[in-house]
Amino acid sequence: MNYLRSSWADFSESFYINFIKDDRWHYLSDGFLVTIEVAFCAVLVGVLVGFTVAVIRSTHDKTGKLRLLDFLCRVYLTVIRGTPVVVQLLIIYFVIFGSVNISKVLVAIVAFGVNSGAYVAEIIRGGIMSVDKGQFEAGRSLGLGYGQTMIYIILPQAFKNVLPALGNEFIVLLKETSVSGYIALQDLTKGGDIIRSQTYTAFLPLIAVAGIYLAVVMLFSWLLGKLERRLKNNE
Repeated sequence: MNYLRSSWADFSESFYINFIKDDRWHYLSDGFLVTIEVAFCAVLVGVLVGFTVAVIRSTHDKTGKLRLLDFLCRVYLTVIRGTPVVVQLLIIYFVIFGSVNISKVLVAIVAFGVNSGAYVAEIIRGGIMSVDKGQFEAGRSLGLGYGQTMIYIILPQAFKNVLPALGNEFIVLLKETSVSGYIALQDLTKGGDIIRSQTYTAFLPLIAVAGIYLAVVMLFSWLLGKLERRLKNNE
């Protein structure tokens, strides 16, 4: 019993020092908001970039047109998917924007958005290519051009097929933003590290960061599961 009381007292004291004293919990709450902002905006950038690349590549695969753009897209995919995201983040911050006074949040959004776009592109392209060829022929028989067939017939079906995969990409991206501290951006992970540097205790700050990430991922996984079931019921 004395051991339990002593352990509880030690835990309470550590909790107070790490989170309550000097309002250190603000490092986690503020960092969490930055993490969500970066992840959400980066997903939007990634979808925009990925959608553009996917349309160019699938158009080339089906028609043989846009050869130069298809080549540039292939180079983009090879470079982005072949290098670590943290290296891309450092290059964008210290090299591309090295001489410009720019928000670290914006740099992180650009870096993670460009990185995510490469994976989103292949997800969407796979969705487009999975649509039955008869759908293109049906569009042509209705007098629609290639672009109209793509917009009104193919893309809606492709997006429906790849929505769960896009949801998983958001979850992956959310966790990838934890390396934002390399450019001194005070995200959730950096917030926990700041607390650790002030209190010289690592257990509670890092466990708190891990717990917050886990809770958010579980929430989005649950929402993603509901979306998948709804899409399946609508088939």
